[in-house]
Amino acid sequence: MFFYLSKILQYLISPTVWIVVTFLLSMVLKEAKLKRYLGIFSLSMLLFFTNPFIFHEFMRAWEPDAIQKEELKAEYDYAIVLSGMITYDEKFERINFKSSTDRLLQAIDLYNDGIIKKLYLTGGSGEIFNQKHKEASILQEYLIHLGIPESDILIEPNSKNTYENAVESKKLINPDDELNLILITSAFHMRRASGCFLKQGYKFDTYVVDRYSGKRKYTLDQLIVPKAEVLEGWTLLIHEISGYIVYDVVGYL
Repeated sequence: MFFYLSKILQYLISPTVWIVVTFLLSMVLKEAKLKRYLGIFSLSMLLFFTNPFIFHEFMRAWEPDAIQKEELKAEYDYAIVLSGMITYDEKFERINFKSSTDRLLQAIDLYNDGIIKKLYLTGGSGEIFNQKHKEASILQEYLIHLGIPESDILIEPNSKNTYENAVESKKLINPDDELNLILITSAFHMRRASGCFLKQGYKFDTYVVDRYSGKRKYTLDQLIVPKAEVLEGWTLLIHEISGYIVYDVVGYL
């Protein structure tokens, strides 16, 4: 039930939905004063949620600091790589990679450098109606195709969300074993992910990737020019913050 509610919630907390709803209300309501206020409010939200500089400032405050590769331990037994980076195109039988694929690419980089011994992929299907294609299993096949030995890849293909990632992982990697672990996920997702794994008793280092916030820029395209793609970023950030709060309230963190 929690999984389905979270999918519904992600649409309700979207700034795009807020802007569209307030704009439509400003068009259909008859009371002139209320129409004007809603129109101004809708336009204000549009300007706010499409401003790159404002978005990156909020994201910068949320994302944990990244570290240099040289700061990591000499060697890790497993890199715990969280899913949420692909969809599967049944028609063409191929993977569609999303922006969060940086999680996998950076893990492969650490593996090739000998910093991690094995890759551990956790995540099943995040879709409501299609549970056929399990992300960890698909990625395992992809890594084997790239030449990584199957013996160096451990997968957990049943979890549907971050909380289940951590819970299901205990069936494969015992938190009490003396293993050097490193958790790899997107910077915007690290707070919730690390909280869930800590709750399950894991000890690990973290390696944030797929960062939105970088060097602060005071250019016109960042300060003034609206960008539609920033709306998607805000939806992601609000989803993560609300998800973190809900996880904390229900005891997942």
